[in-house]
Amino acid sequence: MKAVHHIAIIAGDYERSKKFYTEVLGMEIVREVYRQERDSYKLDLALDGHYIIELFSFPGAPQRPSRPEAQGLRHLAFAVDDLDREVYRLKQKAVELEEIRIDPYTGKRFTFFADPDGLPLELYEI
Repeated sequence: MKAVHHIAIIAGDYERSKKFYTEVLGMEIVREVYRQERDSYKLDLALDGHYIIELFSFPGAPQRPSRPEAQGLRHLAFAVDDLDREVYRLKQKAVELEEIRIDPYTGKRFTFFADPDGLPLELYEI
C-alpha cells in the first residue's frame, strides 16, 4: 500500500452535505455524477488539490450510529496549520465544535465537530 486513496461518505441529505463539505469545509468539486441505475449521486471532492472524499446519496440508507461510539470507523481527522484560525472560521459558519484538547502523547492540539449526519470530524494541528 502507498496511501489512502479516498474516503467514501453516504449522506442522509445529499444537498445539505454537499453544501457543508464545499461551502463550510472548503473542499473543491472534482466531479459530480448522477447514476440513474442506482438513483444516486456521487460527488468527488478534493482538499488542497488532492482527491480525498467521495460523497454519495443512497435513498433509504440507514443512519450511522455516532454516539455512543460504535465499532468501525471512529472519525476523520483533517490536518491544519493554525487550529485557532480554523475553529474561528468554522464558528463563523455556525459549526459547533468541542473544546480544544491536547494530545497527551504528541502535545498537539485538536478538536472535534460533526458533519450534518453526525459523522465525527477532527481538526488536528500539525
